[in-house]
Amino acid sequence: MKPEDLTRLFVERSNAGDAAGVAALYEENAVMAYPPGSRTVGREAIRQLWESVLAHAPHFEPETPLPTLVSEDIALTATPPKDGSGARAQVVRRQPDGSWLRLLDQPEFVPPTA
Repeated sequence: MKPEDLTRLFVERSNAGDAAGVAALYEENAVMAYPPGSRTVGREAIRQLWESVLAHAPHFEPETPLPTLVSEDIALTATPPKDGSGARAQVVRRQPDGSWLRLLDQPEFVPPTA
């Protein structure tokens, strides 16, 4: 019921191999900037993407969320990756039942090169 819960749930569901559960964390028309350099649009496309990714049984480590910025029913969440490679950020929206879902997801930011 907090925006930060989505990061924890993402890790739990990914590590369980639950692509449908991962996709359920996104709004129906969400946009994910993944794979790098492309976009995946819509919950069903996100589910298909994660089915493919999770077929290789990757392991995700929990990352401590940075402070969340909230404005009414919209929030910006972010985590610094444990490997120190850039950042992750999501725009999430409060749903009518009080839960939050991802609307925009930028799972990998790579610092620009000079």
